[in-house]
Amino acid sequence: MSGHTRRREIQDFEEYVRTRHTALLRSARRLVADPLDAQDLLQTALARTYLHWERIADKRLADAYLRRVMINTRTEWWRARKLEELPVGQLPDSSVKDSTEQHADRALLMDTMRVLTPQQRSVVVLRYWERMSTEETASALGMAPGTVKSTLYRSLARLREELQHRDPASAVAAGRDDPRDGPRPRRQRM
Repeated sequence: MSGHTRRREIQDFEEYVRTRHTALLRSARRLVADPLDAQDLLQTALARTYLHWERIADKRLADAYLRRVMINTRTEWWRARKLEELPVGQLPDSSVKDSTEQHADRALLMDTMRVLTPQQRSVVVLRYWERMSTEETASALGMAPGTVKSTLYRSLARLREELQHRDPASAVAAGRDDPRDGPRPRRQRM
């Protein structure tokens, strides 16, 4: 595909998203209960559709294609969830779960992501939110797999540093539970 053709495809996709975003978000909202999950679902579906945009010969069918991607993504998420409820003989008293802390964590993460460069944010989003492999991320961003790995390593280190700066107690605990975070820095003996 020539550079001009690729640019035209990108412009077509951007125009499609601008004109159809509201209707597509309504569709996503019908698929999942939480409005934030609906936004995540739509963004995931748009990212996946973008990768195959040039394959959609009849752009009038793009809505149907994107809705199918949303349905498949929602099903994928549903299958990946962990079983959190176990059948019991007697139902316990129900309580309302307080999600204030979860929303605060999300807000902190979104704010912290702003310290990253656009390329670093793209790598983190594709690897962790989109759950793409290193190779898929490299292909989507047009970079070598080694560059994805090194960018991800530097990005996570930068995020840890920023979280440490904002909240030293929680950042240390949160930054060391995931083996993908990379090696721990060596402690100096006194």
